[in-house]
Formats: sequence, C-alpha cells, structure tokens
Amino acid sequence: MTRTRTAMLAALTLVAGASGTALAAHSASAGAAAPACTVDYKVQNDWGSGFTAAVTVTNNGAATSAWSLGWTYAGSQKVTNGWNAKVSQSGAAVTAANESYNGTLSTGGSASFGFQATYSGTNAVPAAFTLNGVTCNVDGGGPTDPTDPTDPTDPPETGDRVDNPYEGAKVYVNPEWSAKAAAEPGGARVANQPTGVWLDRIAAINGVNGGMGLRDHLDEALAQKGSGELAVQLVIYNLPGRDCAALASNGELGPTEIDKYKTQYIDPIAAILADPKYAGLRIVTTVEIDSLPNLVTNVSGRPTATPNCDVMKANGNYQKGVGYALNKLGDIGNVYNYVDAGHHGWLGWDDNFGASAEMFKTAATTEGATVGDVHGFIVNTANYSALKEDHFKITDSVNGTSVRQSKWVDWNRYTDELSYAQAMRDKLVSIGFDQSLGMLIDTSRNGWGGTARPTGPGATTTVDTYVNGGRYDRRIHLGNWCNQSGAGLGERPQAGPAAGIDAYVWMKPPGESDGASKEIENDEGKGFDRMCDPTYQGNARNGNSPSGALPDAPVSGQWFSAQFQELMKNAYPPLS
Repeated sequence: MTRTRTAMLAALTLVAGASGTALAAHSASAGAAAPACTVDYKVQNDWGSGFTAAVTVTNNGAATSAWSLGWTYAGSQKVTNGWNAKVSQSGAAVTAANESYNGTLSTGGSASFGFQATYSGTNAVPAAFTLNGVTCNVDGGGPTDPTDPTDPTDPPETGDRVDNPYEGAKVYVNPEWSAKAAAEPGGARVANQPTGVWLDRIAAINGVNGGMGLRDHLDEALAQKGSGELAVQLVIYNLPGRDCAALASNGELGPTEIDKYKTQYIDPIAAILADPKYAGLRIVTTVEIDSLPNLVTNVSGRPTATPNCDVMKANGNYQKGVGYALNKLGDIGNVYNYVDAGHHGWLGWDDNFGASAEMFKTAATTEGATVGDVHGFIVNTANYSALKEDHFKITDSVNGTSVRQSKWVDWNRYTDELSYAQAMRDKLVSIGFDQSLGMLIDTSRNGWGGTARPTGPGATTTVDTYVNGGRYDRRIHLGNWCNQSGAGLGERPQAGPAAGIDAYVWMKPPGESDGASKEIENDEGKGFDRMCDPTYQGNARNGNSPSGALPDAPVSGQWFSAQFQELMKNAYPPLS
C-alpha cells in the first residue's frame, strides 16, 4: 500500500542571501503567511522488512541555491541507499542534501529523490520535516486529496512529441537496480545511473515476487520528474518463441501464442501507458531485442540456422508481435518506440545488413503499424561491441591485406557500434523510415577498460597482429554474447552524443546475468545455453571459439555480483 504525507512550510519563506543565511520574508498579511514549500513523501514499495520511498520538495518561495531536507523516524527505519540526493542518517534523524546538479530550486521548482530503507515492526510516515533547518508543518490533506493543488497524481498535459526524448530530460533511475548496485562494494559510484526496466514476462507488469510493477515504476518516475522533463526506459521483451537462437533467454510464450502476447501482454502495457496520469513522462520503449535479425541470420540456408528460428520465420509471429506492439504503443502520444537492430557483429556483413533493414520495415508495416510508429532504433542492446575502435579503420591495410580480411573483422563492413548505428540509420531512412530517425547505443557493458585496454595500434607484422593488438573489444570472437570475461562499463548515459544518435543508454542493467553457466531450474521459461558455459568450445555462430563466459552465473536477469565487480573494474571511462 502506498502511504503519503504532504508537509507545508508555513509562515517562513527561504531566501538565499549572499552570506547563505536563511531570512524570513514579510508576509502580505500578518494573519496568513503563504506556505513556502511543499514536501511529498511517498512509500512506493513495502515488502515487510524494507521499503523504497520517493520524496519531492517543491519551493513556493524565493529561489534557493542549495537545500537540505530533514526528518526523524518514530520507528526502526534505517536508510541503506539513496539516489538524486545525499541521504544520511544519525540515529533516527535523516538528512537528504542536494546533489551538485539539483541544488537550485527556483520559485515553483521541485527536486525529487528516492531512497531504500529497512525496518521492523511498523513503518510510519514521518510526522514532520525541516527544510534548511526550518520546521515544516503538516496540513490536513494529502497528495491524493482532489482539492490539493499540488497533487502529483493530477494528469499532466501531454506536450508535443519531441525529436529526441532524451534531450533536456533526466532519465529514470530504477530504485530496485540502484539498490543492488549500491549494496556492492564501490557500487555507489554508479548506483544513480539510469537503466532500462525489463518487462520480460506477463507477471512483470504487476510486479514479480513483491517487486515493483509497471505502475510502480511510472509513479516513481513522476516523483523523480519533479517540474522538469524525464524519460523512462522500458524494454518490451516477451515475443512468442522468444530468442529462437539463444536458449538462455527463451521466454514464457510458445511459438504459436501470439494472441496471448497481444491480449495478456501488450494490451495491458498499452492501457497503463495511456493513463493520462503519465502523459507528462517521455516513455521510451525498446521493442523486442534479439528477435527480427534471427529471421535473417539463423534460418535454413545459413550455417547458423536453428530449427526454432525456422519455425518463427514460417509462422510470422515475430513480425506480427513487433507490428502489434508498435501499433498499440505508437498510438500513445508520449511513447517513443525504438526497435532493436542487433549490433555490428551480427548484422554488419553485406548479406545481413540490407536484408535486416527490410525485415525491420516489414515488421513496422504489419498488424496496423506504420513506419511513423517507429521513433528510432537501438543497437548493441545487452551486448559488448566496442563503441568506437580508435586504432584501426575498416579502410586500413597491412602489407597489402585489408583489415576486412583479418580473422577478427572477417569481412564485416564495420569495426564498432557507432559506425554501424550511423550506417544502419542511413539505410533505414533510404527505405522509407522518417528522416529524423534517431538511434540509441547500449553502452552498459562495452567499455573494455582496465589494464588490457590497448593504447595504440598493434604491430604491423600481419593484419591480425595489427587488429588484435589495437582492438578495445577483447572478446575471443565477435559472436560471444554471454557474461563476457574482461568487459567493463562503457560511456555513461548521455543525450545527443554524436550525429544521428539520440543517446548512449544503459538499457541492459549492469550486473544482471545474460544466462546461467549451468542448467538451473526456474519458473521463467529460461533455458540453458552452452554459450554461457565457460568450458564450451563454441559453434558456427561464434566461429567454433571458446565462449569467454564467466563461471558461476545465475539465470538471465538475476543479479550476478562477480560480473558487476568486473564491469566496474574494467570501466572505460574509468570510475573515480
């Protein structure tokens, strides 16, 4: 149950003077001073021994350049970590101070933060707050009171669709992932980064095992939004016969259960996203990763073919499912659909590139969808391909031999994700997608830093020594995808980093496993893929090479502490 309290700072207005002193402003009426701030404290999720809370402070008085909110718990609550504020606790007293990027509160401006805490017994909402040391009095209403003008649940007006939903916006920090990251030694350095929320089964819509459901995340996003703009990232991932070439991420729906996908998965998601309450959010959807390219690369006639992919190509349910999702979600004015477009180590070859683009268009014009329902595409989702290889180019040659002939590049047209994403964008526009199409690149695990990161080109003895000595991507083979040894966190999420790129994102939450390194029974429909077994010597999809996977990994999506530590150790740019 969500518990809330609205607190109002009565009689005093905070003014930031040159000396930093808080001064009391004169009231227009000696008998009725205007409330200078409003504090909304909301318990978002409570599982009996702990909880997450969202807090928004709105400044109704003069602007201030720094803020500190305090309260005291009556029970045993202990804050374990926070985001978007420096949250500390001494005894029962809690202080939340602004971060460097959200200290300024203009008149009418808001700042939002969240935290996780443990408790035993009761979990009463704090009775009072102080803002910059001044006591706030509690009014008799609450944020769900329909007469409360500061009610955060009032439906916001839907603005015009923007060209880039990340531009000028904060991005949602998932408190569940953030808590896991913060609990790791050194994890606080990245725990405030935005990551994708994966809706990887029907149960995830309402929340799994007491965790946050879709509405919980959207409500928390509203709290984090405050008075500015905020984008929230959702991964739509539950196609029938999902991931036909990778058993580790198989899903709950069988190859023929397209109707169940539509009515029990997409329709409920669309109904929630269409709620006017959430119209002020910029909702970014990543639509069905690792699906459509399989119908090009892993079907009969290719050495990488699998029977499951042949089934999905024959029944058309990948195209139907993606088209249906694009149609339903694209009808919602504040939803921005980004379709998964693989990565350069999958689709960068001549016989894959154009055929995949055409496949994307087929899906985007199926089940009532149009290319207008596609805002952009995302590449490298949950993969490890380097963002930019600086020490060799596709046009280089060594002793007369092209880089394309090296064992690593293997005739691919691209050496990294940035060049691939920009080229795929151009191709998609050329076949009818919108001229303003934007691309996302998942940089959550493609940093490849640490001591193994090359600082210059390799020796020019052969084309292989040149490429292998200079490449950042240290995988054994481009086809390796599961819990890769040596990988690191990549570029931090940022908007508009390069031409045609809407954002670098962490769509795959760092620290969540790609798949189990041995067979583990589970109720999520996820199988065991030998590519996640560190002893596996490979197949046609990775050139019959060792898998490069880390040992002792859990089922896909579950927390993998050893991987998270490795990602932090090998981060590039390095963590401070």
